[in-house]
Amino acid sequence: MSKPALAAADTLSERAFAQVEADIVSGALAPGARLGIADMAERYEVGATPLREALSRLVARGLVDAIGQRGFRVKGISREDLADIVRLRSLIEGEALRLSMEKGGGDWEARIVASLHQLRHYVRSHPRGFAEGEPEFDGLHKSFHTALLDACGSPRMLAAHSDLYDQAYRYRRLMMAGFADREAFLAEHDRLAEFAIGRAHVEGRALLARHIASTLRHVYPGPSESAEP
Repeated sequence: MSKPALAAADTLSERAFAQVEADIVSGALAPGARLGIADMAERYEVGATPLREALSRLVARGLVDAIGQRGFRVKGISREDLADIVRLRSLIEGEALRLSMEKGGGDWEARIVASLHQLRHYVRSHPRGFAEGEPEFDGLHKSFHTALLDACGSPRMLAAHSDLYDQAYRYRRLMMAGFADREAFLAEHDRLAEFAIGRAHVEGRALLARHIASTLRHVYPGPSESAEP
C-alpha cells in the first residue's frame, strides 16, 4: 500500500474510532448492542478495514467486547463492572497522585490551578445546572483530574487513567441525571487541588479514593462498602 493510501486509511480509522467512541459513551449505541461490520460501515460511511481497526482499539480501551469470530458488541454495564473500574481507578490514580506530589514542581501546580479555575468558571457561569454530556464541561472536568496526576512520570499510568476515567464516565452519562449540588462539587475539587499542591499525601489520596468511589454510590445507590476502595 502506498504512503498516501496508508495515511488515508489511518485518517478513516481515527474518524471511525472517534465517532463510535462518542456514540458508545453517549448511549447512542446501547450497552450490549451488536456492532455488525456491514451495518456500522454504512452508518459511519467508512470501509470495513478502518472500522475493524477502530473497534479493535475500542476493545483495548474497554468500551467494546470482541465476541470470537462473530464480531463486536458494545460492552455491557453492571454494578460489578463499575465496582471493578472504581477499584482500579483508585489504585492507579492514588499511586499517580503520590508520585506527582513527590515529583511535581511549579509548572505542575500551575496546571492544577489553571484547570481548576477553568472548571470553576464554567460551573459558575451555568447557574441553571451542568451535567455529563456537555462537551465543554466534560473536557474541563477530565482535564482537572488529569492535571492532578500528570507529573507522575508514567505514561502508562496516565493512559490507564484516561481509559478508566472514560469507562466510568460512560456509566455517569448513561445513569446519572446530573450533579445536585454545584457548590459541593466545586468544594471537593478545591480540596483535591489543595491537598495535591500542599503535598498532603494521606489526605489527598484518601479524598481522591472517596471521590472516585462516589460514582458507584450515585449510579448504584445502596450498600457498597465491599466494592469500594
